[in-house]
Amino acid sequence: MKEQVIVAVSPQDVSRLADLARIELTDQELAELAPQIDVILDAVASVSEVADLDIAPISHAVQQTNVMREDICTPSFAPEAMLAGAPAVVEQRFRVPRIIDDSNAQ
Repeated sequence: MKEQVIVAVSPQDVSRLADLARIELTDQELAELAPQIDVILDAVASVSEVADLDIAPISHAVQQTNVMREDICTPSFAPEAMLAGAPAVVEQRFRVPRIIDDSNAQ
């Protein structure tokens, strides 16, 4: 069994993490979050104690299967109806302004 090193998270540690995440926290919030993060880290450490090489990793607690339906063509809206309110149409397509200049493309 691995030896567990316990390190308490300080409000300064939380402040550094908040700075990295660009989250503004008050001193009171820093003081409240430090012990909460300690609890989370302890929970993660306890899981790593029971995880072993003979246990296969999983992504979901319940086996999931991908349910697919047949791809069946069905009648849809007429292009004319969909393009009726468009400010500009070219060859049954919406005409939009160019936003990428590809004049320098090789």
